[in-house]
Amino acid sequence: MPGIQAFFDDATSTASFLVWDRETKAAAVIDAVLDFDSATGKLSTTSADRMLARTREQGLGVVWVLETHAHADHLSAADYIRRKTGARVGIGARITEVQTRFRALFGAPEAETEASVFDALFEDGEVFKIGGIEARVLHTPGHTPACVTYVINDAAFVGDTLFMPDYGTARADFPGGDATALYRSIRRILALPPETRIFVGHDYLPAGRSKPAWETTVADERAANIHVHDGVTEEDFVKLRMARDRTLAAPKLILPSLQVNIRGGALPKPEADGRIYLRTPVTTP
Repeated sequence: MPGIQAFFDDATSTASFLVWDRETKAAAVIDAVLDFDSATGKLSTTSADRMLARTREQGLGVVWVLETHAHADHLSAADYIRRKTGARVGIGARITEVQTRFRALFGAPEAETEASVFDALFEDGEVFKIGGIEARVLHTPGHTPACVTYVINDAAFVGDTLFMPDYGTARADFPGGDATALYRSIRRILALPPETRIFVGHDYLPAGRSKPAWETTVADERAANIHVHDGVTEEDFVKLRMARDRTLAAPKLILPSLQVNIRGGALPKPEADGRIYLRTPVTTP
């Protein structure tokens, strides 16, 4: 069984994960956070450094930095961890569609936002190794076109596709999102063995719960997920999901996050004055 440790970022309600092979000490980091204060433009590597400190304590070697998708609610620390450890950065192959869409929105150079900023683009069903442990990729679109789930032994890391049973499921109203695709992806995840542990990418503390949680099971999701438990039809889900999405505001870090995350977690190149800038597209009346 792999070792698994979660790291929760209160500022963005994000759960990141460290997964390792107990025998070889090879490790993967999943959905790491780069801290960003949008009011001041200040970056910090505190969250990522906490994960790296744990790898040193455990004597682990990070060989993979894995992204479940291009996050719209936090900046990715993937490139920072890659530079610190020499690990490879992997993401779902359809990230190229997301890059193309948002490259145009932000006027980002193609050289900074092409497929090669990632080291591995995973196809559905692809298998790769973390030391002696096999990880299998499931393409699970709906939240974004490029979302993937990593199935590692009895654990599935689902990113934003599913949340804890008392919170529900991911929004599907971002560009390229699709509620029907999301339902079908979720049913695919919930077709895994009932005892499969599911590790979710966020927890927003619904009413009645005071502590964040990030681990559930296929059985629990099928029995109790408020949006997609067994018995909820595709039609029911799509209607519910679309109605809920119309009430949601955009994530507060969506613009800086996407600019960095389509670059594989790297920052834009410095401008002529030597400073790094993130852009804000303006919609005029």
